[in-house]
Amino acid sequence: MSNKTIAKFFAFVIPLASICFLFSNCAIVPSNEREREANSPFDPPKVIGTIKSPDITESSGIAASRCQNNVLWTHNDSGDEAFIFALNMTGENLGTWKVQNAQNIDWEDIAAYKDKSGKCFLYIGEIGDNRAKRPEHPVYRISEPVIKASDAASNRKAPLLTENAEVLHFTYPDFNQDAETLMVHPKTGDIYIVTKRVSGPAGVYRLRSDFGSEDVAKAEKIAEISVPAIPNGFVTGGDISPDGRHVVICDYTRAYEWTLVDGDTNFANIWSQEPASIDLGKRTIGEAVSYNVDGTAIFATSEKKNSPLIEAKRRN
Repeated sequence: MSNKTIAKFFAFVIPLASICFLFSNCAIVPSNEREREANSPFDPPKVIGTIKSPDITESSGIAASRCQNNVLWTHNDSGDEAFIFALNMTGENLGTWKVQNAQNIDWEDIAAYKDKSGKCFLYIGEIGDNRAKRPEHPVYRISEPVIKASDAASNRKAPLLTENAEVLHFTYPDFNQDAETLMVHPKTGDIYIVTKRVSGPAGVYRLRSDFGSEDVAKAEKIAEISVPAIPNGFVTGGDISPDGRHVVICDYTRAYEWTLVDGDTNFANIWSQEPASIDLGKRTIGEAVSYNVDGTAIFATSEKKNSPLIEAKRRN
């Protein structure tokens, strides 16, 4: 565990949870959770690759491209510069890009979005705030780089460059918060941020994707969610399925999926559903989870160098 990660724990975790996180990197899981996993909508996880790039040391977010087959995007946690990395489905490096007009103070999540015209974007959440001292946070949006075979030669020392990022600044309507989950709804383009809490459920906040405005947006709190673990709001990553009917959110040990009931088209109702548990296998410090391009599987990574690339396929 890195010094930075240890500091993150100490900044947040109450004594009971600290014992678990510091010594076993896990949440405290209720005894019936394995039974819940047996009824999971996903098959047991499989390691399909290993992140090869030595520049990726703390994969803190992951997103599957909506425009390029077999492409995953990730980034490091705080302490890195504004780099994004492309991987294939076995973890091989496809390229390193430096995001222009952006800085990485505490990047925590990345999301992929395809608009109605077919153009693909990446959203990056500068939403981490371990000590809850930052009243304002930016979300960056860039056009997704189109990958060429020669891009695999790029790295931190010789990166490719993205276009200038658009920036959306926002504040919370209640108080400063730490968050590690940023998601974009595939139909509306709305941004959803789920906070990371130790003392209670996580808050769900919505932002309109108004990147053309110079005003600081105020996020709207729309729900609270709890996972079946202790702490119940200590969530670290998430994604919305490409059809907009599922939400997957992870903590350090497993993932949880919320699903709209059949026939319900109101996405706001998803937060009141009971989440299903998903086994993600062994992850050192799990902060990243994403659906694949059609929602039939989820991917997960872990912090540390050469971390496993994990896939869990949806059961038929």
